[in-house]
Amino acid sequence: MFREVELPEKLLQDQVPYAGEEVVREIRRLAQGMENLSVLHVNSTSYGGGVAELLYTIVPLTRDAGLDARWYVMDNVPTEFFEVTKKIHNSLQGAETPLTDNEWKLYEDVNMKLAEGFPPGPWDVVILHDPQPLATLAFLDNIPASQRPTVGRWFWRCHIDLSTPLQSTWQRLAGHVNRFDGAIFTSRKYAQEEVKIPVIEITPSIDPTSPKNAPIPDEEGRKIIASFGIDPERPLMVQVSRFDPWKDPFGVVDAYSMLKVKRPNLQLAMVGSIAHDDPEGVELLRKLKESAHQDHDIHVLSNEDGVGAPEVAAFQQLADVVVQKSIREGFGLTITEAMWKMRPVVAGAATGCKLQITDGVDGYIINTTQECSDRVDEILENPDLASRLGRAARETVRGKFLSTGHVANYLRLFDVSK
Repeated sequence: MFREVELPEKLLQDQVPYAGEEVVREIRRLAQGMENLSVLHVNSTSYGGGVAELLYTIVPLTRDAGLDARWYVMDNVPTEFFEVTKKIHNSLQGAETPLTDNEWKLYEDVNMKLAEGFPPGPWDVVILHDPQPLATLAFLDNIPASQRPTVGRWFWRCHIDLSTPLQSTWQRLAGHVNRFDGAIFTSRKYAQEEVKIPVIEITPSIDPTSPKNAPIPDEEGRKIIASFGIDPERPLMVQVSRFDPWKDPFGVVDAYSMLKVKRPNLQLAMVGSIAHDDPEGVELLRKLKESAHQDHDIHVLSNEDGVGAPEVAAFQQLADVVVQKSIREGFGLTITEAMWKMRPVVAGAATGCKLQITDGVDGYIINTTQECSDRVDEILENPDLASRLGRAARETVRGKFLSTGHVANYLRLFDVSK
């Protein structure tokens, strides 16, 4: 039921040009005394979505700090399970999508099998990410003590905006959460009062050395976006995200359509990936492509169209404006990526977006489709404004949202957990 993810070597020293020597020295200091501490991260998929991207960097950098860090993903899990956990995800963000008794049974049956096949360890620290494996800890109680993994401390890492959950779903899961030794949230605002265990706040991050965030020569970037039918000489509005209703993709199209009347040369690119644990995204992508079919200046692109990390980088780097019109957002890694590339970003008023952007300083926060259209128009009209927002955005990311800071926060947590 689990598979270890093979990871490349990543070195803290390579982060120095971006984060600074002092930050890396602090990580080395924090790691003293934790040599070979065994740390296991568990999530649902190794591809698609922010959690996989985070672990792809955080785990190797933790290893370079001297810890024995591993990453396992769920394997041979039925597709129906991910349909259920997507309903859980949506309802935890406020959607009226309660689960049936049969759906809860499937969720618990899979978690029971996960408990039976849990990596044996021993582990000093185990971190289970998001709702998919959350109930595993409860079912370990049913495993004979001699067959249970030896674990020092258990943490649940919630990447979801849990500020307004559907209560029937949350109440079913809250008891599972409280079995852990601590819960890690992107913001303490997400921790509901039912969480009785210690709450730790750790924000996500981006890796400035990854192919998605490394600078691309403009000429090469122009060729990349031109290969998808984009005219590099005309203004370009971009949203990069999973194909998820909470990202409000149709609201982005509406904002673009409002602007198109005034700016007939404007182009829109909606770029994303289909995650292995998100069957809902396939259908949303189909509907989005269908609705955009009659406007040749709307480009809906995914990994199925050949979009990978370099292509995403090119779209973000060459966008005149990046939009992230999220209704709910635990934390928008694509916002941080665009900010790092010094792009002006217009984002929805979701809590996660407001954690990243200070309105009017390093981007804009909007509440409506009309506001989104107006702010994009303002940026397109004023290149100096775009440059000012972009420069401030990069410094915000440098100070708050790079991988090195993320690793340091985990090390502080592990030190307490020893």
